[in-house]
Amino acid sequence: MRAHILIAAAALSLAGAANAAPRVMSLDQCSDQYVLALSPREAIVGLSPRAEARDSYLRDRAVGLPERRASAEAVLAARPEVVIRYWGGDERLAQVLERRGVRVVRIEEATDFPGVRDNVRRVAAALGERQAGERIVAGMDADLAAAHGAWGGRSALYLTPSGFTAGRETLIESVLAAAGLRDAATRPGFQPVSLEALVMSPPNALVLGFFDAFATAMVRWGPGRHRVLQPLIHEKAIGSLSASIAGCPGWFAAEGARQLAEAAPR
Repeated sequence: MRAHILIAAAALSLAGAANAAPRVMSLDQCSDQYVLALSPREAIVGLSPRAEARDSYLRDRAVGLPERRASAEAVLAARPEVVIRYWGGDERLAQVLERRGVRVVRIEEATDFPGVRDNVRRVAAALGERQAGERIVAGMDADLAAAHGAWGGRSALYLTPSGFTAGRETLIESVLAAAGLRDAATRPGFQPVSLEALVMSPPNALVLGFFDAFATAMVRWGPGRHRVLQPLIHEKAIGSLSASIAGCPGWFAAEGARQLAEAAPR
């Protein structure tokens, strides 16, 4: 009899914990990942229309959940208590929601893994899921530890199909560094790469990004897919970061570092 009482009490406790989770909605594809990873499924009242897209890291978890536009009408109709956003909506929408008593939590532009840790912990705290946040952080740190120094400082240039690279003060630079690669792009931020320069003065190595994505004509036919570059890519590419890993300032960027490290010569 006592065992039945304890089991019933445990079930009620779990139900109470689920009911205590705030109703949450995310406004863009990046914030979708945080909500899907940190919130109980029953507390999610809305995801962005791109939650199941190919470049959504946790797209499988999004199946069956409501997808809503980032408008005041759509958000307020879902009655969230907390809204998570990275780039979705705009500041005016955030102000409207906050005036209506909705807490808006912003994912910051992280250019390194300490910044990602801060984002995870901020969202986890807002959703009452600090322990889940720490588990995600621990998994990220394990990936970084596994990747550490694998390439021994070899220089590599990051390249996307649209012909852009990522230099200093970007999360991509931190991903390369975590795997023991030195970013060949020395200017800060994202910038276009000269097709002629790539051919005339090839980099020591290439790390591809977004080459699995076919969402736009620019991605399909951009400089990075030019036939002149194909032999160079075939010869110099040492790894490829999928759009689902490289597209957001999330903990899964560390998975990309681990993948690059696993391709390093032993």
